Amino acid sequence: MVNADPNNVVGNFEDKYASSNPIARMLVAGFLGAVTELFVRAQPGGKTVLEVGCGEGKLATHLIRNAPGPSRYLATDVSLGSISAALDTRIETQVASIYDLPFAADSFDVVVCCEVLEHLEDPARGLAQISRVAREHVLLSTPKEPVWRAMNMARGKYLRALGNTPGHIQHFSRRELQALAATQLQLLEVRTPLPWTVILGKPLPLAKA
Repeated sequence: MVNADPNNVVGNFEDKYASSNPIARMLVAGFLGAVTELFVRAQPGGKTVLEVGCGEGKLATHLIRNAPGPSRYLATDVSLGSISAALDTRIETQVASIYDLPFAADSFDVVVCCEVLEHLEDPARGLAQISRVAREHVLLSTPKEPVWRAMNMARGKYLRALGNTPGHIQHFSRRELQALAATQLQLLEVRTPLPWTVILGKPLPLAKA
């Protein structure tokens, strides 16, 4: 569900990281593997990392424990009410809206924004902010449509919504996410772990304008 306030974006309530379904766990492992490999390619060791839209912080904890340690990892979200008690203690947290990130241009070496753009009324505006504050790399992911909804339907989920996960108001195919990302980023690598698209890019100079 998305709050009526366009600056207050909230996601769905299904925790994919905690699923007991073996197929779901296999798919999530593929997603985490792809995100981690691209995060490592961004060479985070000793650098500053910002995660935008961290949710419970489970991805942040996974990355900081499975990649060369950054000098700083700041996890932000429009609300921190759902942050996990198991959040790695090396991770800082701060309330911030993706639409108005309170940081100067080039503030962070690496910016991570996974499973967020599909929840936004204006994903282009959010991506512009992400690219503005990123100095070296941006790591993005969204569910890959229409595969995501088809897989939800196949498991009997959200049938009345034709498989649409609550809170998803944008529906990106791989090509659509690449096209959006290319407006702000030089695309370095694209991974497609079923059913996601994961992109690593470098911010274009126009993103700093």
